[in-house]
Amino acid sequence: MRGNNVVGIIFSNMHDDALREVTSIRTFGSIPFGGRYRTIDFPLSNMVNSGVNKVGVITKSNYQSLMDHLGSGKAWDLSRKREGLFILPPFGNGNSMYSNRIEALDGITNFLRNCNEEYVILADCDMICNLDFKKVIDAHLDNNADITIVYHHSDMPAGLTEPVVLELNGQGKVTDIVAGVNKDDKCDWGMGIYVMRKDFLQKNISDAISRNRNNFVRDILQRGVLESKIYGYRFDGYVSAIDGMQSYFNANMDLMSIDVLKDLFNPMRPIYTKVRDEMPAKYGLGSVVRNSMIADGCVIEGEVENCVLFRGVRVGKGAKLSNCIVMQDTVIGDNTVLEYVVSDKDVVFSDGKTMIGADSYPMYVAKGSKV
Repeated sequence: MRGNNVVGIIFSNMHDDALREVTSIRTFGSIPFGGRYRTIDFPLSNMVNSGVNKVGVITKSNYQSLMDHLGSGKAWDLSRKREGLFILPPFGNGNSMYSNRIEALDGITNFLRNCNEEYVILADCDMICNLDFKKVIDAHLDNNADITIVYHHSDMPAGLTEPVVLELNGQGKVTDIVAGVNKDDKCDWGMGIYVMRKDFLQKNISDAISRNRNNFVRDILQRGVLESKIYGYRFDGYVSAIDGMQSYFNANMDLMSIDVLKDLFNPMRPIYTKVRDEMPAKYGLGSVVRNSMIADGCVIEGEVENCVLFRGVRVGKGAKLSNCIVMQDTVIGDNTVLEYVVSDKDVVFSDGKTMIGADSYPMYVAKGSKV
């Protein structure tokens, strides 16, 4: 399958409510992750690495930072005279803003109609993984499927916005779909990634709109079990579903594992992001850093352990940080103690402050706060 016969559609905002603390000023796709990335970098890079050279990003609200991050798409080699990256606004066929996935897809009808590609990949921004879409598309063609659902076999993440559990037969065909129920043990749960023919998607969206059906899982996937050929594609690599502050914190902490880093940042399928030139990180004479990810531009004069520090973070003398996520350009004063804290961008911690959360309840500090 030629990658350029596929158009990618990324929903940048479908899970905003899952992480309201961070998405109050940005859309889900622009949530910072891993010291230098945004969550949208993962589905977008996965598509580009698989040869997809036309990608539409559906927006809704608070998408200024997303547009600043994506720009013309140059970092993903999507800055082109033809095809490339398309930012799709929240208003489509009407003046009202969409409220669900079906309405969002109906709103980009003109974009899809003008696409020459035969197949469509639908993906959200809540799954942190490195997925080879070429294999998914090949499996889709081999099975002559109407829909292919990417799934993972493990314990289901507790707070998924749209939990989907698949039952499959020995040939990988989906025989049943259970929606809205979180399983307590291992199961085959959907990752919110779908492959289908473009004309099949358009027909189903048009049919759903005409019948006032507005739930993608219930009205297209579950109905399709009997009416269409739905197959599953099992993804066995590392995946982390961000469905709340706890899972966001855990996903960043997972990066301390060498095995996770090797799987997620495979050099054969790199994760691209916007380049921001910075000086190398600087470590003071009395600094101590253990098991942490330190981005360019940081200045460390205190102690840092099991932390993810984004670009431009400053850690003062005598400060002690452990199990923290500190976003861009945050300043941590002298003799400040932080444990299990998630600090947004441009936060200032004055000297001598102490803030301690818990492994099961990390504390969040909003962007631009002064503590």
